[in-house]
Amino acid sequence: MSRSVRTRPEGSGRGLNEAYDTALLDLDGVVYAGGNAIAHAVDSLATAHAGGMRLAYVTNNALRTPDAVAAHLTELGIPTGAEDVITSAQAVARLIAEQVPSGARVLVIGGEGLRVALRERGLEPVESAEDDPAAVVQGFGGPELPWGRFAEACYAIARGVPWYASNTDLTIPGARGIAPGNGAAVEVVRIATGAEPQVAGKPLPPMHRETILRTGAQRPLVVGDRLDTDIEGAFNGEVDSLLVLTGVTDGAQLLAAPPQHRPTYVDADLRGLLTGQPEITGDAEGGFRCGGWTARAGGERLELDGEGAALDGLRALCAAAWTAGGERGCGLDSEKALARLGL
Repeated sequence: MSRSVRTRPEGSGRGLNEAYDTALLDLDGVVYAGGNAIAHAVDSLATAHAGGMRLAYVTNNALRTPDAVAAHLTELGIPTGAEDVITSAQAVARLIAEQVPSGARVLVIGGEGLRVALRERGLEPVESAEDDPAAVVQGFGGPELPWGRFAEACYAIARGVPWYASNTDLTIPGARGIAPGNGAAVEVVRIATGAEPQVAGKPLPPMHRETILRTGAQRPLVVGDRLDTDIEGAFNGEVDSLLVLTGVTDGAQLLAAPPQHRPTYVDADLRGLLTGQPEITGDAEGGFRCGGWTARAGGERLELDGEGAALDGLRALCAAAWTAGGERGCGLDSEKALARLGL
């Protein structure tokens, strides 16, 4: 993928599982939500893997170890080894190991995933600012993370200890809805200290580097539900991406996306891995066509005519909105057009 401004989703005459050698799949909102498999995920991934596509699971959630994630996926019916899981804990542990002495102590504000990743890099996890840490690392610790852990981070950072964060996702999807993510916890420490962490997770380069080092992917396709992490991470890594609409991104957000948040492909769920993608034709003057729909950018709103599959209408609207938005996001009203699609 070039860094030129994307003005429409691309088409593909082949199934994406044939066009790419490795799917770099986000987990929360893509494969599962609240621990339960999302509809069509298990069967779609099995078919993609049987056809020769490697599946790697790339998550900003640093709470669980790769072994635990792999066991959960296997339990859901997706056979997975720990070597197929890449976490932001691994990416931040590598980043820290490159900047502190071997064997250094690291104050951990988070879960077991961070501790295992640090030990893998020859670093020693500790629990208190009084343990003379060489670094502080913060990752998602789950809803039971005690408030006192944030205080320990603040004490160390106030003494000049460098601060790292696995990721800064403000939210995380769950079975009951959207909950605060690690980014919200990072904000607590930032407000208290005035410091800024070095961040490893998506969409930043350390996570992409970790993923490529561990998978060896030659033609990767990033698959995610978030524009600001998954899709922007693919943009920064100059690789193609598939947005699935099973997580936090809705149609209005997709249409308003700036260039770094515009995916290569858009589909409803992971069945999109197994199919070709329709070509979008036309231009701003005559309208953009996909399936039975034609979309245009009017003076104040996006306009949609025709009928057919809702996803085709959304793809046509993307072309109209992204072309109108250019190097910025599109500010035209999309509510009426999306309502026609039931989105």
